[in-house]
Amino acid sequence: MLRALSTAATGMDAQQTRLDVTANNVANVSTAGFKRSRPEFQDLMYQTLRAAGATTGGNAKAPVATQVGMGARLVATTRMHTEGDLKQTGNALDLAIEGSGFFGVRLPSGEQVYTRDGAFKLDQEGKLVTADGHPLVGDITIPPEAQQVTIGADGTITVTMPREPQPVEVGKLDLFMFANPAGLVAAGRNQFRESLASGAAVTQKPGEGGAGTLSQGTIEMSNVKVVEEMVDLISGQRAYEINARVVRAADDMLNETSRLR
Repeated sequence: MLRALSTAATGMDAQQTRLDVTANNVANVSTAGFKRSRPEFQDLMYQTLRAAGATTGGNAKAPVATQVGMGARLVATTRMHTEGDLKQTGNALDLAIEGSGFFGVRLPSGEQVYTRDGAFKLDQEGKLVTADGHPLVGDITIPPEAQQVTIGADGTITVTMPREPQPVEVGKLDLFMFANPAGLVAAGRNQFRESLASGAAVTQKPGEGGAGTLSQGTIEMSNVKVVEEMVDLISGQRAYEINARVVRAADDMLNETSRLR
């Protein structure tokens, strides 16, 4: 009975974590470039009361083991890097990646981070930056007199200048690929950091080496599906309630035991 209490408690803790992850997914349903997380669990160690194949008497042997489990635990929260829905905005500085890859962003510390959020802006110097003012890798600068900005599917950025008959190229955007995108570490602010699990970033031109292409005037929305999250929410809530009932049942049994004369 005491084992039942601790085992059910691990189940309640696991389902609480599941609801926490679901809550974060739902909270970011409108966050551009957000990738939902999926909690993963494993069963804990087992107490073996009788091993499989143990002698039970005479020449007979136990066909199966007698084991009692100790509960469950969280082992990972896997980031699902499936592509989100694309939303047309008409803003020339909005970019979406159709396929694999990440934009590179340079932080003030010099560290390079990565994002799928393509809602870019221009700073006071005309540099292409994120909503937090961090420049994209490559230091793309748009001249202040530019009349029109065009970003091609291959990352080529051209502008139309006064009294210039032909568009002028001002830079190119590269994408960054990882052997294991799920190994990236979420850093908040729609940013990811590389890790030993993700592998080193590989620079690729859009449309080459497995990298996706760019779509101007488009934003990639969150890949969270509200209906799926609601189903997970209900399932997690019911699993939590069942584990709580096990705790109550074990407590009732202990209460009955304490009343024995």
